[in-house]
Amino acid sequence: MTYQHGASVNEVPTSVLPPVKTSAGLPVVFGTAPINLAETQDNVNKPVLVYTYQEAVKALGYSDDWESFTLCEFMKSHFRLFKIAPVVFVNVLDPETDKNTVTDSVIPLTNKVAKITQQGVLLNTLVVKLDSAGQPLTKGTDYTASFDDSGNVIITALTGGAIPGGQANLTVTYDHLDPSDVTSADIIGGVDGTTGKATGLELINQVFPLFRLVPGQILAPGWSHNPAVAAVMKAKAGNINGLFKAIAVTDADSSAADLYTDVPSWKNTNNYTDSLQVVCWPKVPLGEEIYHLSTQFAGVTCKTDAENDDIPFVSPSNKSLQATGAVNGAEEEVSLGPDQANYLNGEGIVTALNHIGGWKLWGNRTAAYPGNTDVKDSFIPVRRMFNWIGNTIILTYWQYVDNPTNKRLIDTVVDSLNIWLNGLTARGALLGGRVEFRQEENPVSELLNGKVRFHVYLTPPVPAEDMEFTLEFDVNYLSTLFAA
Repeated sequence: MTYQHGASVNEVPTSVLPPVKTSAGLPVVFGTAPINLAETQDNVNKPVLVYTYQEAVKALGYSDDWESFTLCEFMKSHFRLFKIAPVVFVNVLDPETDKNTVTDSVIPLTNKVAKITQQGVLLNTLVVKLDSAGQPLTKGTDYTASFDDSGNVIITALTGGAIPGGQANLTVTYDHLDPSDVTSADIIGGVDGTTGKATGLELINQVFPLFRLVPGQILAPGWSHNPAVAAVMKAKAGNINGLFKAIAVTDADSSAADLYTDVPSWKNTNNYTDSLQVVCWPKVPLGEEIYHLSTQFAGVTCKTDAENDDIPFVSPSNKSLQATGAVNGAEEEVSLGPDQANYLNGEGIVTALNHIGGWKLWGNRTAAYPGNTDVKDSFIPVRRMFNWIGNTIILTYWQYVDNPTNKRLIDTVVDSLNIWLNGLTARGALLGGRVEFRQEENPVSELLNGKVRFHVYLTPPVPAEDMEFTLEFDVNYLSTLFAA
């Protein structure tokens, strides 16, 4: 030991730990993107974290053809309508395989400019000739090629190049994206047994290792009405990285269930009944654009969380949508009164209601309701609070895994958690909460095996879903007629 003479200090770890922050409603969205319009074409079956609309367009491209490129709907809604970030996108459309070839197509050349109106053109495959028998022209010397704002390819003849002034047509050959090649199997994905490469929904497990953000919502607008896709979404929601939980936000099929009375039967028949699942119906238009309700559910939810310091104790129900109506799969107007909307809510379906204050998201219940009435599984905000608190505990106390099981460890966990839970209670996010280290839950045999159990009690507030006021004529007030 070094000889000591004088005064010295040392430090010990803080016995009370601040909780690790999580993004409660972080959306992870699966679908297809116009990757040909992106800065690179590498973002295929790869989680992409973006914080702005510009970042999303740069990474994945953008098109108004939402039926073909389903991720673009979410980009527009989340960043432009709700102004919320971040989002993790996963594009499964692969330009190497999901494509078609157009050979020797003749396009008119006017004032040295020609246009290819086919969407999804892969510029690196473009070959331009004067005619089908001619030699390929040289890009940058004979012409330039770029996309306009509508995704068309604009070919411009360069002065001094090989395109003569009187040329009337050009002949082009190119590959273009074919979104119709993408199927529900691509969204579901899997793991290659040889390479170990994950695709589709299997990539949910890469989000936290890549970005240190825990998924809060799993979405696939345009695909989640497929029962096979929804089944995998809800399975993944309950077991992210073997540790975390999220909710799967899904849509009922607005084409198969175009009347509100058809939706509950469709929901039950197709097993949309999980406590970690939300079912949305119908679609909502804004001007000429039509959004899946799941897309706007995510926007409303994230905006509500943001207004409450990223604590998901407030229900997204009765919060404003960015919508001017409601439509079914045939784009026919759906008009729901409170009684009809409440009928859907009573079947575990979130809907849209225009009653007081404009168009609102309407519904507090998870897909498990009414089959499961356990409050932690049937109310969306309560379920999300259990997810969020569980995820936060894992992130905060992971650093203590493998530490000695002694009194200091127990006291640190209990004291820190109780302080945090008391703080949540003080701000109204919980009605109460506590953690206990109970002897009856920690038998000697388990402690000897390194198993330590803490019991966390918590009571998130349930939504005031049914407010009832009783009116009574009080005859005693008649006496005021005779007051001096």
